[in-house]
Amino acid sequence: MKRLSILFAAFVLAVTPLAGTEAGELRGTGDLGIVVERAGGALQVVDTSARRSLGRVEGLGDLSHASAVFSPDQRYAYVFGRDGGLTKVDLLTRSIAKRIVQAGNSIGGAISDDGRLIAVSNYEPGGVRVFDAATLDPVADIPADYGATGQGTGGARSKTVGLVDAPGRRFVFTLYDGGEIWTADFSGGDTPRIAKYKDVGALPYDALITGDGRHYIAGLFGEDGLAHLDLWAESPKVERILDGYGRGEEKLPVYKMPHLEGWARAGDRFILPAVGRHELLAVDATSLREVGRVPVHGQPIFAVARPDGRQVWVNFAHPRNDTVQVVDVPSLEVIHAFQPGPAVLHLEFTPRGHEVWISVRDADKVEVYDTRSFEKLAELPVAKPSGIFFSARAQRLGL
Repeated sequence: MKRLSILFAAFVLAVTPLAGTEAGELRGTGDLGIVVERAGGALQVVDTSARRSLGRVEGLGDLSHASAVFSPDQRYAYVFGRDGGLTKVDLLTRSIAKRIVQAGNSIGGAISDDGRLIAVSNYEPGGVRVFDAATLDPVADIPADYGATGQGTGGARSKTVGLVDAPGRRFVFTLYDGGEIWTADFSGGDTPRIAKYKDVGALPYDALITGDGRHYIAGLFGEDGLAHLDLWAESPKVERILDGYGRGEEKLPVYKMPHLEGWARAGDRFILPAVGRHELLAVDATSLREVGRVPVHGQPIFAVARPDGRQVWVNFAHPRNDTVQVVDVPSLEVIHAFQPGPAVLHLEFTPRGHEVWISVRDADKVEVYDTRSFEKLAELPVAKPSGIFFSARAQRLGL
């Protein structure tokens, strides 16, 4: 009788569908991702190998500037909404595991290198809030107060931007209003050690960290230049790079703020969008000196390096946002251009770079291209798509 019970239990397990699968099919998480439907407060879970959508998750709030990070096992996506919402999404069951509204206005977040902490960058109230990744319970609140005198009086609170994870259970971010870079070190527990680096420059608007966790570079909206912090240095200090790169030239009106991300490093160079210019800036990754410029179609928003670093794919701000250009990194020349459709918002490469997924908001679609032949491989219907994020990001620093 006992043997029959064991056999029956095994049979039930064999025929019972597993959560997040179809017809009992086992599924890994390494080729999963999400596409944000910015207007509907929803996202689609996608299979990058099959180039198809697996299902839709609703109820995520304001996703007009949404971004996401992933748990180390690549099962959960943590989605940061503009309304202060932080939503933990189970990619296998395609459902919300937990959702909280932790602030009034947010602008992205990060996950610690051990996968245990989620940090959110807030405009209102200014600062960074940190949560337990498993439960989303609060761990720490870091108000971005600057310019205080005496016993904390006379200061102001800044919007925070450019939040990234760094090795050693650390987060790095900038104060947009305060012109500072801060690091929050959680290696000693839930009370962080805060280090502040001042005189960064006017209005640091976004930042990147290199894949080795060494270089943190913040772009400046208020002046031509960037701020660099070497996190490997014995006594880190901020230095200016590309200072005055547009000196003597009139800056164009800025229709959309460009983005700096760790994936903008290509080989031994950084390829960065220039604020208010129809150019990319090429910077030597060792000397941090300018080594060239690339004239492009419009004001670049994302300059995304293919994982092997040979190419950088670029999209643009309104009104020239129907176009994507491909830059060959060794020659710094545009080698291909095409028009996926109106309002190209985001590009995401598959982990080894053989394909790229492109969101075309005003055509309600996502297109998939071969990155060597430039052939269009697939098209997925998605309502007002914006950010595309693949679960392989879980294994990369700074994304």
